[in-house]
Amino acid sequence: MSDLPTVLIIGCGSIGERHLRNFKETGRCNVIACDTRPAILADMAQKYQVETSTDWKQAMANPSCTAVVVCTPAPSHVAIGTEVLTAGRHCLLEKPLSLNLDGMEALQAAHQASGRVCHVAYVNHSRHEPRAAKAFLDSGAFGPVRAASTVGGQHFPTFRPAYREIYYTDHAQGGGAIQDAMTHMVNLMEWITGPTASLFCEADHQVLAGVEVEDTVSIISRSQSGAIISYNLNQFQAPNEVTVQFHCEKGSVKFEYHHNRWGHLAFGAADWTWETVEPLGRDGPFSVQAHDFIDATAGKATPLATLEEGVQAVRFNLACFESIRTGSRVTIK
Repeated sequence: MSDLPTVLIIGCGSIGERHLRNFKETGRCNVIACDTRPAILADMAQKYQVETSTDWKQAMANPSCTAVVVCTPAPSHVAIGTEVLTAGRHCLLEKPLSLNLDGMEALQAAHQASGRVCHVAYVNHSRHEPRAAKAFLDSGAFGPVRAASTVGGQHFPTFRPAYREIYYTDHAQGGGAIQDAMTHMVNLMEWITGPTASLFCEADHQVLAGVEVEDTVSIISRSQSGAIISYNLNQFQAPNEVTVQFHCEKGSVKFEYHHNRWGHLAFGAADWTWETVEPLGRDGPFSVQAHDFIDATAGKATPLATLEEGVQAVRFNLACFESIRTGSRVTIK
């Protein structure tokens, strides 16, 4: 290995392999692939010429290992993350951070005591469109956000043809549209408008073959700042589209992933002012995220999702399931 710092990838399924590939391609770190499945490790070694291990604790003990990316099933994120931080390693945790709040205080305490960075891999923070829209809204030119919406979806079987064979089929493993796809949009919205105070959620299985978890979600919420926000997502629609809008007293801001653009419309203006951004493709945001995480480990400020934002996203998911069960609005404490 070179003298570069080493990033350990724990769990080399679909998302783990994507992280592995993009961290390696930064050229700024060595990568170790860790998984309990020998066939998966053999595939990683053959594809990417990286060191492999079946024991993440042993691999992490290597002094060159400065950071860990946790891509195991969601129920194990908190426990592994706590050990990683206690061992003095930087940590990037896949979403959702957890399926409940068990162990969360210990994880937060380990983070605070470690002096290391801990982020949650909500990759929308690494896209150009929301970064630009957030910067514009944060400038205060249009005033605070009073209403916002996100509408989107895709034909999930096209983009994840193995969805019937992975965690997606089981809520207890982080599956279903709320924990798998909607959590990205929720975190994105809360990053820009602040934490949610209360919500009402409707969700159900409508179309996807071979699963029983919800594939359609509609949420109406109110942020702690008072903004009214709506979320609509399904995982069977024909277009692969996401549109997010923010409305303020003095104007509106919008971004559209499918058009690689963001825009603003001042109150009284004739039309939108659009700015097109560079298309990133499937791997592009993960490449940006990898560079940002390496920057964060070097002490630089980045827009990556914080641990606190990841905890808030878990609270939001739990409130959604409670709202579905009770048929009522739920307050997030």
